[in-house]
This record gives sequence, C-alpha cells and structure tokens, in this order.
Amino acid sequence: MLKLSIDEIIRKINAEEPFHAITEDYSFSIKIDSYTFYICGAVHDGHQFRKELWDNCLHTEFERWYEEDPATKQMVQSHPIVIAGCDSRFEYDLNRDPENAIYKDAWGKQLWENPLTADAKQFSLKKHQNFYEVVHALISKIESKYNGAIVYDIHSYNRKRWDRDVPVVNLGTTNIDNNRFSSLIDSWCKTLSEIKLPNATEMTAAINDTFQGNGYFLKYITNHFSNTLVLATEFSKIYCHELDYIIYPEVVYAIEQELKVRLPKHAQSFYQSFINPK
Repeated sequence: MLKLSIDEIIRKINAEEPFHAITEDYSFSIKIDSYTFYICGAVHDGHQFRKELWDNCLHTEFERWYEEDPATKQMVQSHPIVIAGCDSRFEYDLNRDPENAIYKDAWGKQLWENPLTADAKQFSLKKHQNFYEVVHALISKIESKYNGAIVYDIHSYNRKRWDRDVPVVNLGTTNIDNNRFSSLIDSWCKTLSEIKLPNATEMTAAINDTFQGNGYFLKYITNHFSNTLVLATEFSKIYCHELDYIIYPEVVYAIEQELKVRLPKHAQSFYQSFINPK
C-alpha cells in the first residue's frame, strides 16, 4: 500500500495505473487492481476519530461504533476497485452533503459539549471534499472507458432498533432510475436473498423497506454521471452483536465469500445489458 496525496491518486487514476493507497491524512483508502466497470464503496466503514475532538464529544466510543458500518469494507475487499472511509461519520459524514456532513446532534443526542470552531469544521470538510474529488475522477475514468459503471454502495444498519421484523438486506432505490434499471435492481435483490450464512440465518432481502437510498454518495454519483448505477445495499447487523460491541468474523467472512461470487456475476449482467448489449 502506498501513502499518496489526492493529486497523486487522481494522476494514477487518469493514467489508468493499478495501485492500493491510503491518503496522506489517512482519511480514506482506495484500491484499484484493474479498471473494471464495477466499483465497491464502504463510506461508513471508518472508526477513526481525531484526538483533538475526544474531550468535546458527548458520545462514547461504543455509541459511535453503534452508528457506523463496521466490517463493510471487508465484505467487498476482494473486488478490483474498492474505496472506503477510514474516519468516523461522527467527525464528518461522507454520506451527507457538505452543508450537513458535520453533525450538531446524532440520533437524538447532542454531539459536542461546545460548538466546533470554524477551523475544526474546515479541517474535516476538506477531507470530505478530497474524497469526492477522487470519486469524481474515478467514475469519470470508468465511464470514459466503458460508457457506464455500476457502484455497489455497501452499508449496514441496526436491526434491534426496529420493533418489527426487518430484512437482512435492504436496497434503497428512490433516487435512481427505477424504470431504466428495474431488472438490475430486482436481480440484485434476488441474489442477495439467496446468500447462505452461518447459524442458519434466514436470508431476506427487500427494496425500500427500512431505508430508501437517500445518501449523498449515491446522489452525487447519480447526479453527475448519467450512465452509472449506484445500488445502496444495507446489511442488517446480523454479523455482529450490536449491543455488546462484538463482531462475528465468521459471518463477515461468509458475506465476503458470497459477494465474491454474486457481485461480479451481477455486475456482468449490467455490462451485458447496458454497456455491451448484443
């Protein structure tokens, strides 16, 4: 893995060079083994929380972890292109627009004992800006190469927060072209519902059940790139004990192995239907 500046990362993307890098400020990672037509993102995977914010934060480390999407990068780490956040969404949320990326409160609880300074906010928002500069360069490269791309936007959510049965996987599709991509949406939902997990977990997948796909990552790409489909894919936290702060590595591994097969196969169907129809 290399440590690179944003300009260096973008230069490598523009030159179509394979590389694996962390940014100079360690805010996000990007891996490109080959410039294929599908991309995996895990914008909420990060847990880093810079030290100067610790004493001012009213949320505990566990409360932050509870709302993050731990292990989502691991679920897709084997794929050719993976971009993932390293910082906690409690510093700045990559899945919100810049005006709302820094929380004042989080899930009903005030976040900061004292309001953040303008300098502290700007420090975080610069990292948000850098991420989207790289995203823009990456999607531009893939669209120029294939005239289209598909992005698997991987998240997780807390199932115990709901007072009803919820799907193991939820797809949020309200901000993508459902008429154009209905077959890809349905087939992604179907293959996810067929995943086999340890402990005889009953797999269920649904569309716009718990979440509707309102994240900024999806909206940014969809609004800027007309031939890129983003599938916001939320796994309920069946892979951890969300109240006891325990990850179940065997379940994470099982999801990774299932997606290693199912995700490229689905991406290939996108390629055959929308990029290179015969």
